[in-house]
Amino acid sequence: MTSSSTRADRLVPTALIALTLVPALGGAVRLADLAGGEATPESARFFAAPLPVVLHIVSAVLYCLVGAFQFAPGFRRRNPGRHRALGRVLVPAGLVMGLSGLWMTLFYPYPEGDGDLLAAFRLVFGAATVLAIVLGLTAIRRRDVVRHRAWMIRGYAIAQGAGTQALVTSAWVVLVGPAAGLTRTLLLGAGWVINVAVAEWLVRRRRSGSARTAGVTGRRSGAPQEVGRRF
Repeated sequence: MTSSSTRADRLVPTALIALTLVPALGGAVRLADLAGGEATPESARFFAAPLPVVLHIVSAVLYCLVGAFQFAPGFRRRNPGRHRALGRVLVPAGLVMGLSGLWMTLFYPYPEGDGDLLAAFRLVFGAATVLAIVLGLTAIRRRDVVRHRAWMIRGYAIAQGAGTQALVTSAWVVLVGPAAGLTRTLLLGAGWVINVAVAEWLVRRRRSGSARTAGVTGRRSGAPQEVGRRF
């Protein structure tokens, strides 16, 4: 059991950090473009109002990289104080990431190839990220750890959408060919949907595991069992 937990403590953050690397590299290139003052066709829309995109990139990278350690089972058990301290940093970072992303979708001009459907996806999933973080914070303030973990898993999964989108789009390009227009939009949407599905699977798996553990504990403690009726 201990060795399994130790492997999870290594593998979970490593996998999540790896998923963050491609979007983080893209964000670093974007910040370098802004700092250098040389507008490209892709970055020109950011120069009139650079603050939202800077806030979005910095907060998203912080949230996704540091947040990866919050999902290591042993880290939470052995370092509850650090887990809470990191949470106090990650909640504001996640909210800044989500709200700045919503602002960018609403007020920046669409880049070439984007359209209303992709904007709708970004608004829906951006709002869902903010809502999940707020509900997770509300739950832990009520000492509801189970719901806190569930909502934080959901919020983090959506935030990691860019990493999954890079994988999905790359696989499409290798197997099928270039993705543009509606195809690209649907592939980006698929990245978010995949992450949401995985998050829901994890949440339900945790709940069923907790229920089984509670049932076993109750039987071992001699809790009365309900006798089924015969018909």
